[in-house]
Amino acid sequence: MACSGGSRNSPGAGRRQQKIAFWPRRRRVVPPTSTPGVTPAVVATSEPGSTPTGPATSEPVVAGVEWAGFRGSDRDGVVRGLRINTDWSTAPPVELWRRPVGPGWSSFAVSGDLFYTQEQRGEEEMVACYRLSIGEPVWRHSDPVRFWESNGGAGPRGTPTIHNGRVFALGATGIINALDARTGAVIWSRNAATDNERALPGWGFTSSPIVVDDVVIVATSGTMSAYDTATGAPRWIGPRQLGSYSSPHFVTIDGGSQVLLLTGSGAVSLATATGEVLWQHDWPDGGTTIVQPAAISGGDVLINTASAMGGLGIRRLHLTRPSTTAATWTVEERWTSNGLKPYFNDFVVHKGQAFGFDGAILSSINLEDGKRNWKGGRYGNGQMLLLADQDVLLVLSEEGELALVSATTDKFTELARFPALNSKAWNHPVIVGGILLLRNSEEMAAFRLPR
Repeated sequence: MACSGGSRNSPGAGRRQQKIAFWPRRRRVVPPTSTPGVTPAVVATSEPGSTPTGPATSEPVVAGVEWAGFRGSDRDGVVRGLRINTDWSTAPPVELWRRPVGPGWSSFAVSGDLFYTQEQRGEEEMVACYRLSIGEPVWRHSDPVRFWESNGGAGPRGTPTIHNGRVFALGATGIINALDARTGAVIWSRNAATDNERALPGWGFTSSPIVVDDVVIVATSGTMSAYDTATGAPRWIGPRQLGSYSSPHFVTIDGGSQVLLLTGSGAVSLATATGEVLWQHDWPDGGTTIVQPAAISGGDVLINTASAMGGLGIRRLHLTRPSTTAATWTVEERWTSNGLKPYFNDFVVHKGQAFGFDGAILSSINLEDGKRNWKGGRYGNGQMLLLADQDVLLVLSEEGELALVSATTDKFTELARFPALNSKAWNHPVIVGGILLLRNSEEMAAFRLPR
């Protein structure tokens, strides 16, 4: 899963392996911070002159954040303000660079000419920074841990988050790091799994951190916890839920800020400042949750659940409370649909419809009643983005092919195809300024999309 992980982070390993060169490194121990309970971190740093920084600039500059982290700033997989040429037979995407990357199902966060991802290099789990323009490495932070499982292979599952000049990342074994976005220097580091007393689940910890006000919130399996962004001091730990591979999701409903998590028992929503439970909804038929929920109009949210064999459906919930100051929320199920059954492949919402993967086939459902509009096109366990300005889905298939599909209600229409990656791709794609970033567990590449 290019999980939550988010990630996201699910079953599967590549069919072939590439030899990946290790960067020369030495280790330095960062002195303990003054915050009680914060763990000193071991960092791998480059030997002098060994890390390319690219021509023209010797010091990386952190500019405005174009893509804050997992599935974008709103975690909805939507690209706005961009229109592309969809006739790829005459104007295909242009490859800018391609390079090997260590295993992992992380996606990207992008700020100016810098982008961030997570990967495994031997026995070290890394948060790495590269130049968007040329693909060359800038810095990397290493922790001496390695996660592996037979389905997804080695490496971290979550995606870094950029906020206020810092990069926050959760590794597959539960280590959360706050790093300087320009240099990679450790600001603080903790073990969220230890803090939350959660055992390592079968597919690893797959949550991508989210920053709300002055806290960064992560999920270790079914437990959310918040840390002070400046110091790493724990601010709250939420209630223990059944296991989850989904990531915390920030929503504002009826003027109230909430952080929502899909769990093995359904969904739970907490107050972002205190971790207090606002509402909870049980969906006992499922037990595996990996994808993100979606906030839609009218104070409603879409949630899903799955079994070990695949997705079971989507449910629309309506949330209300007696007054804007009331602590108690009422949750009403509006409908449950099996017309769209995502497993670890996130869906998008557009113009009253939801588009996503129903197994290995794309599907569209109507948000009014959950009924299916169409189903078509086989892309395996792929991922997608929505180009909202022109009603187009950009799909990265499980086989590494790109496809453009019309995000309309009448029928399935594929507009274009293009070969992009050479092996299994579960990681979420990213588009920033007309540049498409792709990766899997072996390689990553950047393409300029035709305009």
